[in-house]
Amino acid sequence: MIGKLKALFTILQMIITVSFVIILMYIFRKNNRSIRKVWGSLQMKLLGINLEVVGKIDSDADMLVMNHQSVLDIIVFEYLHKRDIAWVAKKEIADIPWFGHILKAPDMIIVERESKSSLVKLLKDAKLKVDQKRPIAIFPEGTRTDGKKIRKFKAGARMIADKYKLKVQPVVLVGTRDILDSQNMKQQSGTVKVIYLPTIDAQKGVDWYGQLESDMTEILEKELQSDI
Repeated sequence: MIGKLKALFTILQMIITVSFVIILMYIFRKNNRSIRKVWGSLQMKLLGINLEVVGKIDSDADMLVMNHQSVLDIIVFEYLHKRDIAWVAKKEIADIPWFGHILKAPDMIIVERESKSSLVKLLKDAKLKVDQKRPIAIFPEGTRTDGKKIRKFKAGARMIADKYKLKVQPVVLVGTRDILDSQNMKQQSGTVKVIYLPTIDAQKGVDWYGQLESDMTEILEKELQSDI
């Protein structure tokens, strides 16, 4: 019951604070990254999140590839990363009245799933972000999971990275779903573990993507086993 009340409070405060963030990003367009970072820091405090970081972020990486289990995944990296991340997000989110502007105001990459024309747009938008020196952040599973496994990776991240020869840093997130589960209305304070893997230079003809998926799956499984 307490967890559900906390989740309800979190959803309500996010509705309010995200609305303010959207307004501020439109007013102060050149400072939208700073605005998002302050919001991320506020959420970390309000949610009572501690971070355990393994490895080191590569500030020169062109793309971050991470597993996805909670909206908290995004909050953590809006808080952590120093550069202006360009998130790859579903069109369904961008189409939400008013709140879809959380993607539109900072000019994120918006994709329509199962659309061939959207794939062309994805590659074009990704190139624009690379040229702007904005790291691309993508969830290759394509959707949230229960945090207990990594789903089969979709091809989008590999296609972008191969086409533009990007430096890709894999990241494994552990525990975000346990702290904030908006689907089941549960929220509690706790520790999020962020595991940075070595950066990979994407190469066509090399199965780096398959190996990345295997490595991330193995690491998540080991982390979950150690908590039992």
